[in-house]
Amino acid sequence: MPRQFTEAERQEFLEAKHIAVLSVAADNGRPPASVPIWYDYTPGGNIRINTSAGNRKARLIEQAGAITLTVQHEEPPYQYVIVEGTVVDTERPAPAEPRETIAIRYLGEEAGREFARGYDNADTVLFTVRPDRWFTADFSGEL
Repeated sequence: MPRQFTEAERQEFLEAKHIAVLSVAADNGRPPASVPIWYDYTPGGNIRINTSAGNRKARLIEQAGAITLTVQHEEPPYQYVIVEGTVVDTERPAPAEPRETIAIRYLGEEAGREFARGYDNADTVLFTVRPDRWFTADFSGEL
């Protein structure tokens, strides 16, 4: 049986660099949409997600007003944090600072800045999500 993370462990795990899987309610009778995504998180704070404003994901997030974010360690020992959260702020276009912060988190300083600059004139949106519920599992003791 996996153990649950402590609050400090789940905060630290979510803050670490992982590709997340974002799930959001779909429309037209389709199942929830789930997509890999970059995100930004500071312990005790909100989750920030930047994406192109015109894509299906952005439209569904705006409609639903809530998401589920799954962050996992894909190699043993398997661990995950799942966050259900409410969108508390939407900025369109996404400000340059959070776009750059998120890109640098995943690509490093130079490549992140260059990547973010590529979206300077794009129609982007920044969603700020308040974590409402957490689900965690740590299978370290199972191996």
